[in-house]
Amino acid sequence: MLSEKKLLVIDVDCGTDDAQAIMMAISAPNVEILGITCVGGNTLLDNVCKNVLRVLKLCERSDIPVYRGASTAILGQNIHASYFHGKDGLGDVPDPDAPGLEYIQKEHAVDAMIRLASEHPGQISMVATGPLTNLALAVRMDPTFPQKLKCLYIMGGNMESRGNTTACGEFNFLADPEGAYIVLNDFLCKTYIATWEHSCRHKLSWEWYDKWVNMGTKKSDFIKNIYAHSLQYSRSEKEEKGMVAGPGFVSCDSYAMAAAIDESTVTDVIECAVTVELSGKFTRGMMVLDMIDDLKKTNKAFVMNGCDIEKFRALMEATVK
Repeated sequence: MLSEKKLLVIDVDCGTDDAQAIMMAISAPNVEILGITCVGGNTLLDNVCKNVLRVLKLCERSDIPVYRGASTAILGQNIHASYFHGKDGLGDVPDPDAPGLEYIQKEHAVDAMIRLASEHPGQISMVATGPLTNLALAVRMDPTFPQKLKCLYIMGGNMESRGNTTACGEFNFLADPEGAYIVLNDFLCKTYIATWEHSCRHKLSWEWYDKWVNMGTKKSDFIKNIYAHSLQYSRSEKEEKGMVAGPGFVSCDSYAMAAAIDESTVTDVIECAVTVELSGKFTRGMMVLDMIDDLKKTNKAFVMNGCDIEKFRALMEATVK
């Protein structure tokens, strides 16, 4: 591990896997989180903000500032994933002592992103685990914003046109295709993408999951409680038949976070230009990999295509200690 801390800004639509990814970053000794920005997605923006505050309180890190961002997509209709994550985004197991919205910073998330990048030029890695609306707005407000970032890690999109929300649409990109399009075309910083298929191919066994959530710590109990709602879907036979690469536990956002914490968790990448389909009847929101250099884009993304599962598992296990 590097002795110098990695500076992260995390942009989330805090559902269950975002919560787990935030906890992973907090548990990493080599990481300093400068701020967490919130975007509507898995659940309504107010819930996202409350969920982040709740996770920070659990981890005794309420000192990390939380910023409220965009509540709706740039264009098109909002979608949500409450059937999977619960209406509140965290499995509908409320905490009566959870912090209220008065703890959210007054500064808008997009302004905070631009300010932090300007204060630490070339040092911040941005981790985006929700729809990319805030990042798209940031580059529109300040076109120099991406070049001030060290790196961008995205959980979203797909590499083989497999969707999880529509036939070809992964949730985060489908929730704001225009936002994703702007980010993939205008962010010229080094960009890593953990796609839906990549996450599914590196899932962890249910046997491992059962041990992980039964470690008897405050954090493992929290994970067990918030995931109980979604597990009735992801452990069902019907869901497992439709899964990429067979049964197992997938915490999608954690693959992007693990890469930001320790780049060596990524063992293989597809380096190519990428964009997002905006107008296809069946393919709106689908990420397009330009394998034949048809787009003539100089900036290539690093689409994750391999994971050191031992290192990834160790980061997951540190999350609940």
